[in-house]
Amino acid sequence: MPESSGYEHGRYEGVRRNLRFWIRVVAGMTVKIDSFEGAENIPAEGPLLLYSNHISLIDPVMIIHAVQRNIVPLAKIETYAYPVIGMFPRLWHVIPVQRGEVDRRALQGCLDVLRAGEIVWVAPEGTRRPALLEAKDGMAYLAAKTGVPLMPIAVDGTIGFPVLPFSRRRIQGPGVTLKFGRRFRFKPLENPRDRASLHKMTLEAMYILSAILPPERRGNFADLSRGTVETIEWLD
Repeated sequence: MPESSGYEHGRYEGVRRNLRFWIRVVAGMTVKIDSFEGAENIPAEGPLLLYSNHISLIDPVMIIHAVQRNIVPLAKIETYAYPVIGMFPRLWHVIPVQRGEVDRRALQGCLDVLRAGEIVWVAPEGTRRPALLEAKDGMAYLAAKTGVPLMPIAVDGTIGFPVLPFSRRRIQGPGVTLKFGRRFRFKPLENPRDRASLHKMTLEAMYILSAILPPERRGNFADLSRGTVETIEWLD
């Protein structure tokens, strides 16, 4: 997969490295972390498409915390306007997404990052939900277009954080858990715009994610017997 001239990750490495340090400092004081399972299985180099359920504003921050490499998340464009918090996506150079439409600029931004050999994180549903609902096909399109591997992440326990350092929620309540699943890639697709094939790929990827989530987070994908792997090639 050739490197794109549209994204030069070296320009952002220093800033992201510093931000990661502060994320870990602040998270250590304001978030209770129970476990990051399987993060060590992420390859040390090469492109990767991470995808997860999305239940809280801090989900991508926790994933950045857990992964040893710098990743580039997607975020709704409104996030840039949040007081104080909006500084983070600007400094990190998060990929902004216009919700409710096919955002070609965001898709191109993802393609550029993946072609530069880096990691992109997406929430296939496109919004925060307590349990899985139907997902959009943008993730499958990116994977079909580039051939990059994917890895699911089951996110739980992030709702209600961050909190004050000595709050009861942080000391006594359940903490954040991230579970990284097996890497896979989709079988080659002759036409990356074939909607029926992309939708099938999306469904299969969502059932793979659902299988590593707690039952109460599985939502529309609770019946795991309906999950197939006809478009999937396992890598781990």
